[in-house]
Amino acid sequence: MSTASVQLPAWINYIVVPILNLVLAFFFSGLVVWAIGESPLEALRLLLIGALGRGEGIGFTLFYATSFIFTGLSVAVAIHAGLFNIGSEGQAYLGGLGAALVALSLDRYVPWYVTMPFAVIGAALFGAACAAIPAWLQAKRGSHIVITTIMFNFITSSLMNYLLVRVLIVPGKMAPETRTFLEGGQLPKLDWLISMFGGKLGAAPLNFSFLIALVMCFLVWMLIWRTKLGYEMRTLGISPTAAGYAGIPYAKIVMIAMLISGGLAGMMALNPVMGASARLQIEFVGGAGFVGIAVSLMGRNHPVGIILAALLFGILYQGGAELSFDMPSITRDMIVVIQGLVILFAGALEYMLRPAIVRLYQQISGK
Repeated sequence: MSTASVQLPAWINYIVVPILNLVLAFFFSGLVVWAIGESPLEALRLLLIGALGRGEGIGFTLFYATSFIFTGLSVAVAIHAGLFNIGSEGQAYLGGLGAALVALSLDRYVPWYVTMPFAVIGAALFGAACAAIPAWLQAKRGSHIVITTIMFNFITSSLMNYLLVRVLIVPGKMAPETRTFLEGGQLPKLDWLISMFGGKLGAAPLNFSFLIALVMCFLVWMLIWRTKLGYEMRTLGISPTAAGYAGIPYAKIVMIAMLISGGLAGMMALNPVMGASARLQIEFVGGAGFVGIAVSLMGRNHPVGIILAALLFGILYQGGAELSFDMPSITRDMIVVIQGLVILFAGALEYMLRPAIVRLYQQISGK
């Protein structure tokens, strides 16, 4: 019997396998560090201290994790419906336009907590709009969602470059960005959250969007596992043929799933646009849409797993930046290599250890 068809307990699938993949990733990362003449254990210590050793580092870690939670949820919702959304990067980019337009319109007149819900809606609508055409092409014309969504990343990037250079730029300035939002268009920092644990947020841009991301995790869990729509999405994702026999409308579910996925990606823009820089800038997404793919896969497309995986990548981003300062021989490019190894083992080689784990489980359990 093929090992692919053997059902393993949830604690093995969702805990043991990801941990083993992570250990392998750090093992090979350690070999890379050792090859350049540095201590892997010392590098790991510096990385963890830089990410978690003080309040400011924790703030930066959670700031990065917030973006990855949104994009991870975006990818996961699509995967549950059998769709692989590679366009979260572009959807988040266009979501930034929606959030910025709301902030620019309301920041003079109302406080942030009035602007915020409209900005959430604006970011979600613009992100969903970016996903709508690929969704329609998949549902009605059979175009492959991977191809159309990844091409829309380039379309969205070109559109945003045009808007920021020709339309939204501040007159007399060279930088392609909007004006800085007033206080009514900025999300407040979460100083109180870090101070609860005796730390100081410092310059870290951790903001209210972190709490919005956690709320979205709960809502996605409710959607996927506690609603009829979520059941139909999961059925379509597992077996389109069975979904068709059950009367589940293929085109409708594809459209809804992709619109939700695009909306979640669009909300990622709240974090850097209204929380960190308080203005819309070129390339503010910074690859978070693509990292969201690894976060979703590593988190097994479950909101709890996505939170944990996003925290891991937040640690790698913040701790890696600190590590490159403390160990100059480990350059920023080396940190990208380490991040790439984590993505490799968590994603592309996710099932590399499965045959051995299945055989060991069968020997121990006698099944």
